Amino acid sequence: MADVEMANPIESDILSLSERRRSSRLTGKTKPIYTDIIPQNDQITPSRKRGRPTKKASPPKKEKSPKKEKSPKKEKMVKPKEKKKSVRPKKTSPTKKKPKLDASFRLPILRGMISEYEDNLNENGVVKSAKTRVIEAIRAFNSHYLRSVQEEQRRVQDIEDRRAKKGEKAKGKKKEEKEEGEEEAEEKRPSKRPDLKAISKMLENGTVVNHIKRIGHVPGIEVGDKYFSRGEMVVVGLHNHWLNGIDFMSKDYEQVYSEYKFPLAVCVVLSGQYEDDLDLLHTVTYTGQGGHNLLGNKEQFADQKLERGNLALTNNYECKVPIRLVRGHKSEVSYTGKEYTYSGLYMVTKYWIERGVRNFIVYKYKLERLDGQKEITSAEVKFVREGVPKSTADVKGLVCEDISGGLENLPVPATNVVDDEPGPPTGFEYINKLRIPSGLKMPKTVAGCNCVGDCSQSRDCPCAKLNGSDFPYVRLGDTRLMEAKSIVFECGDGCKCSSCCINRTSQQGLRFHLEVFKTANKGWAVKSWDTIPAGAPVCEYTGILRRTDEVDSNHVGNNYIFDIDCVQTIKGLDGREKRPGDVSFLENTGDSDAGPEYCIDAGSVGNVARFINHSCQPNLFVQCVLSSHRDFKLAKVVLFAADTIPPLQELTYDYGYALDSVVGPDGKVVELACHCGAAECRKRLY
Repeated sequence: MADVEMANPIESDILSLSERRRSSRLTGKTKPIYTDIIPQNDQITPSRKRGRPTKKASPPKKEKSPKKEKSPKKEKMVKPKEKKKSVRPKKTSPTKKKPKLDASFRLPILRGMISEYEDNLNENGVVKSAKTRVIEAIRAFNSHYLRSVQEEQRRVQDIEDRRAKKGEKAKGKKKEEKEEGEEEAEEKRPSKRPDLKAISKMLENGTVVNHIKRIGHVPGIEVGDKYFSRGEMVVVGLHNHWLNGIDFMSKDYEQVYSEYKFPLAVCVVLSGQYEDDLDLLHTVTYTGQGGHNLLGNKEQFADQKLERGNLALTNNYECKVPIRLVRGHKSEVSYTGKEYTYSGLYMVTKYWIERGVRNFIVYKYKLERLDGQKEITSAEVKFVREGVPKSTADVKGLVCEDISGGLENLPVPATNVVDDEPGPPTGFEYINKLRIPSGLKMPKTVAGCNCVGDCSQSRDCPCAKLNGSDFPYVRLGDTRLMEAKSIVFECGDGCKCSSCCINRTSQQGLRFHLEVFKTANKGWAVKSWDTIPAGAPVCEYTGILRRTDEVDSNHVGNNYIFDIDCVQTIKGLDGREKRPGDVSFLENTGDSDAGPEYCIDAGSVGNVARFINHSCQPNLFVQCVLSSHRDFKLAKVVLFAADTIPPLQELTYDYGYALDSVVGPDGKVVELACHCGAAECRKRLY
């Protein structure tokens, strides 16, 4: 086949007029009007039929005797003197010959466009940014995924418990041996695909975003964005199939893109599953789908056919329509063992048929990357993390090898490549635990569980019941919090379980290599050398525990004060999102008008958390944790990963200031500009 001349790389020149018109409807600030496409009622029928639904049944019955139809219709037309009825019978007969124009064919996609726009609105009617919606969707997916993993682990544990109770009783008895064999097979049964369960849950809840397939880039997704499962790509609309490598539009989309041939491909995943693939970064030879061993040995066992995804890519070539390309590769830091990177838009410039490595017919497609996009850094499917230090010897601008002085599990180096400041941050003492003043009385330690070893093996653990009969954490490679909760109840000093118990996750100290580094306009900041999975604990906020009234009067100008405001989180006050979790058994949760009674002062003493900056779109969230006592006013403050955070990305959380809430000694409102740089930055910290 001859090569196709490359079109102008600018996206607006690639998309057709109808695509741009559709795009403007979906991205406008006001609700789009679809009266030129969708009728007011629920059926695609001539407009003159809308006003008289009760008389729709009479014309079809009289079609059998056309001579008798004319006289009554003429009489009806004369009495009401409506011109609409004279036109009506002429238009009904041809429209009946087009069944694909009915509501069942057209409305699902067009209605989806409207509902997709309406989903962009928050509770105040303000349009959310596309990036925010994508972030929210991935966080919801991770939460459902982790809960599904916990359910599967519990199922396997139940089987093991039943088999342990039987012990040696089943030996020598055929019937019991059979039952035991069935249970063993059930125990070894693979997981029920927690990713698919998470997708199904989000489809039920309507929290999937960008669910209407589109040509070109997807709103809220940028070139270089990474995903850690196919499921994540599905729920954000990047690639809408959890298994197939080619995602395409069916003929249903003719209603929106009438000038194209269908099926039409929108996205392909290149992950080395086909032995005939060739990836040269800007040019890719992509093997079509079909005839492939799904067990993953990459071997072809049958001829491919020009259908489904293969036909779709052929139509992309003929219609000169770009496709999205996602590269997948093995990853030790991903909970699925794979990592996917969005590589941008490519054009199908050539396709042909040949005999593959196994001598079966395969379809080949030459994909060329469009110019003018963000550059990608690897010429292979396997990506290598660049610039991530392996030790302090690899760090540029090192000013201190460990600001913790050996108090943490891992060293916390400090670096500065911004200015000539010679040393690390000064003026504070590093501590890794909360310091309690001698004059402040703490609540008594409550009695805990009597579990032996890990509490996750006991369904009767009282600490689990405090969290709603389930532990808030799940083991997936490492321990992770399934979702942000009003309060997390951990095992404490009154419990008999081991120090490695899953329900002591926030008490284990640093698990990731953190670095304190100097910024140009935000002072010191914190980043990680490791990938931090969503739900993983990053660090506790330590300092001196104080009363807020004491701080307000004696510590003016201290910017390291953290209010322990669990009540605001429990009740969703001051703009906070209300979190799940029943805490009605706690005392004094109804007293919220007085504000936080205690706070953590990290001005003179603290840990790495004091250097974590604010962001209006953070990647960490604050979690209140109780372990040894039940006074929520004195809860520990722990920072958890809200997203899967790649190496060297700055760690941030929302400081939670309300505008105009800070008042100076002169009684005037103090304003502080925000420099977080987020897409939805509020421009002011307070």
